[in-house]
Amino acid sequence: MKVIAMYLPQFHHVKENDEWWGDGFTDWVAVKNAYPLYKGHEQPRVPLNDNYYDLMDKRVLVWQSELMKRYSIDGLCMYHYWFKDGKKILERPSENLLEWTDIRMPFCFCWANQTWARSWSNVRGKNVWASTLEKGDKRSESGILLEEKYGDEGQWKEHFDYLLPFFKDRRYITVKGKPIFVIYRPVNIPCIREMVEFWQAKAMENGLEGLYVIGIDAEGRYRNVLDAELYLEPRSSFALWEQNPRGITKFNYGDIWRQILDRRGDARTFFGGFVSYDDTPRRGNEGKLIEGAAPDKFCHYLKELMAKNEANGNDIVFLNAWNEWGEGMYLEPDVRHQYGFLEAVSYAKKHYQSQVSYYLKTTENKGGSQTEINNIINQKNKFEHYLNLLDVWMCLRESGVKLDAWFLEKNYKCIGLYGYGTLGRHFVKELESSEIEICYLIDRQKDRLYTKVPLYLPEDVFPEVDIIVVSATFYFDEICQRLRDKGVYNIVSLEQIIEEL
Repeated sequence: MKVIAMYLPQFHHVKENDEWWGDGFTDWVAVKNAYPLYKGHEQPRVPLNDNYYDLMDKRVLVWQSELMKRYSIDGLCMYHYWFKDGKKILERPSENLLEWTDIRMPFCFCWANQTWARSWSNVRGKNVWASTLEKGDKRSESGILLEEKYGDEGQWKEHFDYLLPFFKDRRYITVKGKPIFVIYRPVNIPCIREMVEFWQAKAMENGLEGLYVIGIDAEGRYRNVLDAELYLEPRSSFALWEQNPRGITKFNYGDIWRQILDRRGDARTFFGGFVSYDDTPRRGNEGKLIEGAAPDKFCHYLKELMAKNEANGNDIVFLNAWNEWGEGMYLEPDVRHQYGFLEAVSYAKKHYQSQVSYYLKTTENKGGSQTEINNIINQKNKFEHYLNLLDVWMCLRESGVKLDAWFLEKNYKCIGLYGYGTLGRHFVKELESSEIEICYLIDRQKDRLYTKVPLYLPEDVFPEVDIIVVSATFYFDEICQRLRDKGVYNIVSLEQIIEEL
């Protein structure tokens, strides 16, 4: 069983962080400035020997690589940042590693494809490093710091060409001979099929076997595009729990881990784990934390997780994280636990095999063929997806934000709607009194639906409109491909509209 730990390259100075958050800002600033928010709150977290390192120092990467080897960490999955028009940030640690070939540090990339925004921006799915500045700060009026846009083949080629030297490095981690490339939010990429197919072709042209593309929380929606999906924890489990809107949200360590171990999947599902969690250094009283983390508990649950992955046909566990100090997820030694979490990884790798038979029996006892099990998982993921999307949509309504604003901004006045289910009906109702005209509907259940709006089957020829909105967002990828096969290209997912609003 291989253990790959997520790796944050935010521990060195860059001019953008100096401008946005103050001279000398790195994630250490939030870590050092943290303080207890209630009795018994374990803050601040202090690295062993006050090791507030700088990733520009080669000796730091040497130290990290030696720790990895000593405690059986097989590799690091480094966050990679690539924004609109090829803008990069925090790229120096990985570029230095590429140059420092004498450092034995196996690695791969996770493209953190999120817009960077200030904490008060209404951008959903954003990445926020600090919440220390006041809303009156004028350095970025919109709240947007770095915008994520996906461009066309020209931008995809530029991105691939940048990544290619890393993919060809002998230390880059592969599956079946293919370099691993993790995508943090595949649901954010409307052109994911075209982009991944383009990259696969470029990989083959450049002598690679292809790429092994893993999507985080893909929910089974891109199975004909991605090679696998990953539940990155505890993020994936947080989505299943109610958050406290007026203060710190607290979770129990054992509850979250049991949620992880109860998840269903197959040989294309990587079940991830986590060390601990507390993001209050970044988010203060609006943060989340998981209480009760300790090396012995972590070791127990990690053994179970390794066994679960092996029983499902996987040989990799992705752990959160190697050095996410600002979110309390780190294997690196600290003052309180010293090397305890690292020692737990080494012990778990040697002793997890005794648990594999339990997970094999559990899978068998739940009955049904693998196809039936996959269908159940798919239905569960679909309903969770629609429930979460509806929740975000209702929050927009409560804030007075209407969907017609998105269309008016882009001057779309005549639209088609693909899918007249629950979300589709709400969509039609919301736009009834707006300037936007829904010119027709597309739905497989045409014969069972009653509406005054013209209705077409997916295989029909339908009139040209400004844009077609897909409300069946869980199946957006295959619907999008079906429409493009018919020569229709101006298509958007309702999910993308809600995310952008």
